[in-house]
Amino acid sequence: MINRDSPVTEDELHAYIDGELPADRMEAVTAWLAAHPEQAVTVASWRAQSERIRARYGAILEEVVPERLTLDQVIRSDRANGRSWKIFAAAAALVAFFAGGATGWFAHGASVGTRTSSFAVANEALDAYKLYVVEVRHPVEVPGTERQHMTQWLSKRLGEDLRVPDLQSIGLKLVGGRLLPGPTGAAAFYMYEGASGERFTIYCAKAATPASAFRYTAGERAAAFYWADGKVAYVVSGPADRDKLEKVAKAAYEQMERDDAKRS
Repeated sequence: MINRDSPVTEDELHAYIDGELPADRMEAVTAWLAAHPEQAVTVASWRAQSERIRARYGAILEEVVPERLTLDQVIRSDRANGRSWKIFAAAAALVAFFAGGATGWFAHGASVGTRTSSFAVANEALDAYKLYVVEVRHPVEVPGTERQHMTQWLSKRLGEDLRVPDLQSIGLKLVGGRLLPGPTGAAAFYMYEGASGERFTIYCAKAATPASAFRYTAGERAAAFYWADGKVAYVVSGPADRDKLEKVAKAAYEQMERDDAKRS
């Protein structure tokens, strides 16, 4: 962390990494880093992380934002429906990408209406995944180190008792979480990251039906497993590697089931 009295701010260092630092500050920042080797190492690690994320997910940044997710369209829609989302929700919609693709059954036994509503939640989750997976500086609102606070806050906003799975056993660290607007109200969004920089997310929203089968949907670069259990719909999103994504989704699902069994 950069000292508040430093002539160089943390925002300037991130701008330096992103190539957005004003030209008239470049010399000062470069000189400051040369004089502060420990901070220079930190900045180098930030740059390396940024390059890994952009190398892995850079193609997603090139996707065209659909008309339904432009800022003007979001504002018009919210006003028409009497909603007033916070600025972060509209900003998120600016660069979200509508995830199309074929759907498939992992299990059977649900009505067409249930599939439609569940698929809508899955699409929203994939939009959020594609938006935040490329973020280096602000992928989440609450860091994973504040797990208890994050769980309490998001549970209160959704009106449901949420659980945040611990996926360290399969090599995934909790980055943190954030609150998002969902198709049925507020939604919770958790992000996990592997040692190689690969990211997965879990999206939770109010379920339209009390239960649904475990299903899979995939686009060109991202995919998701989704299901409903009780009053909550869950979506686990990640790169379009079905076997690996299924492993993550099953680990999350089984942990939630164990937690439910302990509480009942």
